Amino acid sequence: MQLTDLLSFTPYPPLSAIIWICLAVAVLYLARASAHKIIQCVCVAIHDSLNFAAESFTRAEQSVRQRNREVLLDAGREAKERIIEREFERIGTSVQKDLAGFPSLQRKLSEAIDEIETDHQQAADVPPDPPGWVRAVDAVAKMDSRKDSAVGEILGDIHNSLLKAQERTLGEYRSANRNRHRLLCRMMPEWRRIRQALSTVEKQVTSLLTRSQSIDRHMQEYEEIVRGADRSVQILSSSSLVQFFVSALVLTVAVGGAAINFSLIARPMAEMVGGTTYIGSFHMADIAALVIIMVEISMGLFLMESLRVTRLFPVISALPDKMRLRMVMVTFAILLMLASVEAGLAYMREILLQDELATTSLLRGGAPVAANPYLWITTAAQMGMGFTLPFALIFVAIPLETFVHSLRTLLGLLGVGLLRVGSFLLNLLSNLFVHLGTALERIYDVPLFVPLWIETKMEKASEAGTSDKPYAEVKP
Repeated sequence: MQLTDLLSFTPYPPLSAIIWICLAVAVLYLARASAHKIIQCVCVAIHDSLNFAAESFTRAEQSVRQRNREVLLDAGREAKERIIEREFERIGTSVQKDLAGFPSLQRKLSEAIDEIETDHQQAADVPPDPPGWVRAVDAVAKMDSRKDSAVGEILGDIHNSLLKAQERTLGEYRSANRNRHRLLCRMMPEWRRIRQALSTVEKQVTSLLTRSQSIDRHMQEYEEIVRGADRSVQILSSSSLVQFFVSALVLTVAVGGAAINFSLIARPMAEMVGGTTYIGSFHMADIAALVIIMVEISMGLFLMESLRVTRLFPVISALPDKMRLRMVMVTFAILLMLASVEAGLAYMREILLQDELATTSLLRGGAPVAANPYLWITTAAQMGMGFTLPFALIFVAIPLETFVHSLRTLLGLLGVGLLRVGSFLLNLLSNLFVHLGTALERIYDVPLFVPLWIETKMEKASEAGTSDKPYAEVKP
């Protein structure tokens, strides 16, 4: 039915439109209560559904946050255990090394102290005893030599003998002092040796104390991680983010090195496997070069795992020591072989480049390309890069492990953020539908403003009549 058919209800289209409008308003007015209930039911249902979804997002956020917390604490505990284990190994090695030299050091100190004590006793300053005949000389000296000339001669001889004895005694005393000073000088190297030994002991003890303080600090942080302190979680979270960006930067540099390595071996690989062979839309030579690089990276990962530098594969770390050493030798031999192959391919690349230049020159009708005397420099550089880059790619395992562990934390944080944003949007929409129901009711009532106005007037009149009726029944 078209609009013209509706307006042809009467001979006058405006009158037909007025009649239809009145009928529509009447129908809407009669269905007003039911329409309001339907609007409220639909909005309440949507509001409850959105609230349920928001609560689900909130519970999921709490679950992810708790899981992320557990992951951070587990990773931090594992890292701290590894650090503490290595610190104990270092301090154990240091103590074993230092204590192994303590018996010999103690023996040297005892010998030096014994020699010093012996030399000190021999270097004691003992004054010479006066001669026994000094008293006799003193008694003779009291005699009067003026009465007897023989006595004077005797006293002169005694005086001369006394001077000679004094000189001889003084010489012996000086000789004893020289011996004493010589013994004291011989004590100086012993003192220096003792001082050096004590300074060595002091350095060793200071080093042990420093390492013990470091272990105490790591143990305190480990205890906080085991307790699950919020401070530890915040520190681990920020540290994980920093490690993620740093490891991503290092991996980007490693990808650049792999690209250079690919450019060195892709050209000669085309001569080996055929430059016109394709696998899908890719050259067979490019795939072969990528496979060689991936094998080198895999061997580097296995080598680092065998050396227990990384722990991406717990099975390798759990192998016996003999098996791990064999794996180290095998992986290193494979890497050495691949590096040698890449060096040969880099040399072949330079030869192919020179042949291509010579062929191009001949095809253009030019003179043959003269031999470059400095060609060996670029050839040696390419061969060196081809031999060195595979060993440099070994260390990709370290940032790769850090990137994997930190990526797990970063994804957890992103999940928490997305769930929180989703919960906020759902709560916002649920509240919006509450007010939207009221707004739809008001919009529904807009075309019904005339009957609603009449209804309001009638209700007011009815209320006024009801309120005036008791007073009207009162008679004087």
